[in-house]
Amino acid sequence: MIDPRLLRTDPDGLKRSQEARGESPELIDQLIEADEDRRAAIATFENLRAEQKQLGREVAQATDQTRPELLAKARSLAEEVKQAEAGSGVAEARFTELMMLLPNPVFPDVPRGGEDDFVVVETHGTPRDFAAEGFTPRDHLELGELIGGIDMERGTKISGSRFYVLRGPGALLELALTQYAVSKAVQWGLTPMLVPALVKPEAMEGTGFLGQAAQDVYYLPADDQYLVGTSEVALAAYHMNEILDADHLPLRYMGYSPCFRREAGSYGKDTRGIFRVHWFDKVEMFTYCRVEDSVAEHQRLLGHEKDFIASLGIPFQVLDVAAGDLGLSAARKYDCYGWVPSQQKYREITSTSNCTQFQSRRLNIRARGADGVGPVATLNGTLCAMPRMIIMILENNQQPDGSVIVPEVLRPYMGGVERLEPLEAAQA
Repeated sequence: MIDPRLLRTDPDGLKRSQEARGESPELIDQLIEADEDRRAAIATFENLRAEQKQLGREVAQATDQTRPELLAKARSLAEEVKQAEAGSGVAEARFTELMMLLPNPVFPDVPRGGEDDFVVVETHGTPRDFAAEGFTPRDHLELGELIGGIDMERGTKISGSRFYVLRGPGALLELALTQYAVSKAVQWGLTPMLVPALVKPEAMEGTGFLGQAAQDVYYLPADDQYLVGTSEVALAAYHMNEILDADHLPLRYMGYSPCFRREAGSYGKDTRGIFRVHWFDKVEMFTYCRVEDSVAEHQRLLGHEKDFIASLGIPFQVLDVAAGDLGLSAARKYDCYGWVPSQQKYREITSTSNCTQFQSRRLNIRARGADGVGPVATLNGTLCAMPRMIIMILENNQQPDGSVIVPEVLRPYMGGVERLEPLEAAQA
């Protein structure tokens, strides 16, 4: 949710943001009209209430001769107040309904366009030349099956399509990534959090996941709860309806949780392997900070992601995501795309978003400082989405015999194992 004053002070800027996102600017005109109706209705109600209070004082002081007329007037005025209050409520509800549809205004220098209009701002590492090494790279599923680490067939048997089982070295690899990610987060000063994967509607709506992303959300109607697609939801709602101490900002958290996504709009995409699945585990970073510090904090989170990916030896690029590909709550998002040898292209493995005041206004999270009480900025960043990082490790570290070299930083969390061997070689 935006600051309503922007509708009166910068409507053209809001329209430009809508156009950059590929959304209709007409929503701004509808909001301006709804805001005017809301303020007029509130003013009418407050004026009538003031008149009612004054009349109440007159009735208290009236004589026997004047009291009946004043009481009749008070009854009539009470009905007007009741109708004005109802009208104010309707106008407020209409305004709020439209406001919940409005995305966070993007920063002016965010690239315009849609999914394919990102800007590559950095490239790190050099992809291996498998041809020069004399072999064709296998994809992650073939490698995972060779080492006995990924079982798609039984995952589908248990739960349906886009589910999987990590076993043996696959499971150990995820647990090693989890421990390594947590250790890095603690090193950077983030507070580790284990948060619920089930949340109330106000948490999901407050973070902006019941807008355009609603089709990808799992809902449990019997409980009126949602399964989260990211621990960002619970971390954002952690301070819902609270006033924080501005002197204690920033608050930096790290959440670990399972994540659930319908992937409703991805029919036919990435159906092989574990790249696009309905369930996965993820380590997420989350920050509450002063609004004026949010741009620098965004770079900080991006820096953590870059450090983590580089330490695993994965070639990657940093993308400035185009406005039309941003979620409802992001004013800017950077994605990191890792190199996938079997596909000969970079694919998304992490992202970090600056949500400015958007989520804190919807969740009623404020901070009290020397300048009074006001909204805070919230930011989120993926540190490690397990399946995609496993894909990167398997494919980029594979050997001609199907074995996989374990990144050096993960070996202490895997009992010193340096190589994941194919099952036949391991049994021999």
